[in-house]
Amino acid sequence: MSLNFGFSAEHEAVRETVRRMCREELAPLVMRAEEEEAFPRGVFRRWGELGLLGVRYPEADGGSGMDKVSDCIVREELSFCSQAFASSWSAHSHLGIWPIWRAGTPEQRARCFVPALAGEKIAAFALSEPDGGSNVRALRTKATRTSDGWRLDGSKLYITNAPIADFMLVAARTRSELTPAAISLFIVELPNPGVAMTKLRKEGIRGSETALIHFDNVLVPDEALLGAREGTYPVILDSLSENRVGVAANALGMARAAYEAALAYARDRVVAGKRIGDYQAVGHRLADMAAQIEAARWLVYYGAWRVDQGTLDSATAAKVKLVASEAAVSVSEAAIRIHGGAGIMRDYPVGRIHRDALVYVIGEGTSDIQRNIIARDLGFKT
Repeated sequence: MSLNFGFSAEHEAVRETVRRMCREELAPLVMRAEEEEAFPRGVFRRWGELGLLGVRYPEADGGSGMDKVSDCIVREELSFCSQAFASSWSAHSHLGIWPIWRAGTPEQRARCFVPALAGEKIAAFALSEPDGGSNVRALRTKATRTSDGWRLDGSKLYITNAPIADFMLVAARTRSELTPAAISLFIVELPNPGVAMTKLRKEGIRGSETALIHFDNVLVPDEALLGAREGTYPVILDSLSENRVGVAANALGMARAAYEAALAYARDRVVAGKRIGDYQAVGHRLADMAAQIEAARWLVYYGAWRVDQGTLDSATAAKVKLVASEAAVSVSEAAIRIHGGAGIMRDYPVGRIHRDALVYVIGEGTSDIQRNIIARDLGFKT
């Protein structure tokens, strides 16, 4: 057995491409997006031109044909620049279109998946609900058969990209029993007269648009049912498990950004004739941050490697997500402390990064949910 802890030349080329794009094109847009709480839609077309929306999809299907390690590199670098932008990218390129690629009919792929890869259409994934969170089995949104299609009724909460989406995947119950076969996905094209949205104002990831959605007698044709079949619950689970490794890479990017900002500040800021990094308390704090990031980095890319090997299990995905998201919160808080009063000024990025990092100990399964998954894998009934 051999061990290789290095990235390939192809991986490094992906990293450099995304870093350059972030530095030259995205970074100038971040502050305005945060202040206006509005995502610049044109960014999706640019991502499409660079092939960044199709990283995880085969070339034969119009994607870039890259591996999960490359996907995590893209996520890490986008999040280093702006987690709001990375969040919108993820909600579109993974959650919003992955199920269509995996289970959609040829017509559904042509109508939604192909233009979404090019950034010509923006996707959203509507799963979480006001009364059930992301507990798929507790879904209340119902899909009722009609003479020529389906009627959707219910609500969804915290749906990323919804205010700017051209279509969304909606998880709904097509039968009354609490079984996986009763849960299906529908493609709902927007705007739709029965879909009412309330754009939410957030403390974190402000540049990514999110909504509360109400479906009231929303009529969709038969061809809106993903894959032309009921019971696509397994597709949802597969998508969420792999995405936990992905959002861990997002967390790693945020942790890195906060650490590098704190490191630069500690080198430049002089107090009583001495760089603050030379004070032991600050130096120790930076040392802890560096160690946390290094641990998270290799766990994230180990998880990505497991995806590429086809051996990722839910407990490993939970460990990756738990460690990386908690590291992002811890490191970004430490970065604020190192900045002192400057840490809560908007001229510095660390406050924004900390607010954004807090989202990921909640979203995509809370830290306690990850601990439950890990504990069950250890044989305990949590």
